[in-house]
Amino acid sequence: MKMTKIVSILLVALAAANTAQAAEIATTVDLGTTGLGLHLTTPLTTQLNARVGLNYANYSSDGHTSDVQYDFKLKLATADALLDYHPFAGAFRVTGGLVFNGNSIDVNARPNANGSYTINGRSYAAASVGQMKGEVEFRKTAPYLGIGWGNAVQAAGWGFGVDLGVAFQGAPKTSLVNTGCASLAAVCTQIANDVAAENAKLADEVKDLKIYPVIRVGLSYRF
Repeated sequence: MKMTKIVSILLVALAAANTAQAAEIATTVDLGTTGLGLHLTTPLTTQLNARVGLNYANYSSDGHTSDVQYDFKLKLATADALLDYHPFAGAFRVTGGLVFNGNSIDVNARPNANGSYTINGRSYAAASVGQMKGEVEFRKTAPYLGIGWGNAVQAAGWGFGVDLGVAFQGAPKTSLVNTGCASLAAVCTQIANDVAAENAKLADEVKDLKIYPVIRVGLSYRF
């Protein structure tokens, strides 16, 4: 399901809940490990709020496996559908829900200073390998569990909130391949096999990302 369709469904659901309760809506702008976010909150009961939102950001970094250096581009794009339970009818909250997950990482291998790659223990000239790149992808629907502080709809005007939680986005899937091999067919086949072995190493390096930490701070306003 495309992100735009998910957003439309979330907004319609929130509007229906708001109409049913004849309640207020609060808007929150937040920033954290999920990127820049915009959330809407409406009360369902005196202790339970519904919250939906969008989060987006791009980050660039580098890293490596035992053999290969990489440039990484982390693309954060998520939509949240959350329930905030305030057990003491105050600011403290326990949150659960779903994250519709468009997060991914673009992966581009870099040759070493000698203009070559070491792949699966074998050395190849960069021109022979061609381009070596791929993507790290995650489960598209991730359960979310966390705690936080702040009740955006408790009082009119400005408010402050914090989220601390985790999204269970599943084991990452890596798709590292090479294209444009400029060698004999037998050598290209060996390179492709070695790149497949390197892809397994890359998958091992990113395996801990199956649990994504969520830390957000936000400024809210209730209309």
